[in-house]
Amino acid sequence: MKTLITGGAGFIGSHLAELLIGKGHEVIVVDNLLSGRLKNLQSVTGHAGFKFTQADIRDMASLQPLFENADWVFHLAGLADIVPSIEMPAQYYSTNVTGTFNVLECARQCGVKRLIYAASSSSYGIPDVYPTPESSPIKPQYPYALTKYMGEELVLHWSSVYKLPAVSLRLFNVFGTRSRTSGAYGAVFGVFLAQKLNGKPFTVVGDGTQTRDFTYVTDVAEAFLCAAESSISGEAMNVGSGSHYSVNRLVELLGGDIEYIPRRPGEPDCTFGDISRIQRLLGWKARVSFEEGVSRMIERINDWKDAPVWDPASINQATSSWFKYLGEKQQ
Repeated sequence: MKTLITGGAGFIGSHLAELLIGKGHEVIVVDNLLSGRLKNLQSVTGHAGFKFTQADIRDMASLQPLFENADWVFHLAGLADIVPSIEMPAQYYSTNVTGTFNVLECARQCGVKRLIYAASSSSYGIPDVYPTPESSPIKPQYPYALTKYMGEELVLHWSSVYKLPAVSLRLFNVFGTRSRTSGAYGAVFGVFLAQKLNGKPFTVVGDGTQTRDFTYVTDVAEAFLCAAESSISGEAMNVGSGSHYSVNRLVELLGGDIEYIPRRPGEPDCTFGDISRIQRLLGWKARVSFEEGVSRMIERINDWKDAPVWDPASINQATSSWFKYLGEKQQ
């Protein structure tokens, strides 16, 4: 197949590009390199079936020619992180919503055979039920979660109205090699690995008993491929590990001292996706255990040597908007 990956120089997109090239597909990666890195694509750069184009999904004119003759489109481009979405809602809307509209229109006009969208489990907010099924209420707590859900609504609407074969995958706490190492304060792995490299204590939020559905990135890439290879359309499906793990367990595996910092508003005590739908419809399930995934990241810990080293003071400063807006929201 001729495939196109928006955001393909990013964390998940680069692993998906490797998987598709390995399966013999042609791959065009589209990325504006705002958070993606060409270094992530080293293993496929120079391959006969691979092409990279620097473009922004908000620019329809530069986007549309890339979709011509594409069979599958994987839409992973978008802005992540909580605090920047609170501080820059217009940028998040233009990228995650308008950008998704542009991708859908290009796909529709060019007759794409399949479109797979990277949605976010953060759209569930603080769920009432665990494991959380796709039928759970949507309760986004911050603009990132809201804009990712709005993107999903567009995808499913285009699938219904324009008969564009599309699937939305709601990703739970993806971790693994090539996860972002710089920028805004965000994913726990990037924070902890940089702290470990620099001999600093791990800044654990709350008491560390909160759990997350940590899902390894190569398993997530496989889920995208399974969705593309299927005939399923118009569905949203959870992509999770089938279990959940505490932050304390992560610290135990990494090994090191702990420094506790305040709990944050709008964050669930648990994320744990019900994956029975994707198992039933696609036959997919995660294969890399949490322990194995953490081990792989420790082996590549030097990849985080240039990542910012966070401490309680810098975290407090970086998350001030979080408490200012979401703290009031929770009262």
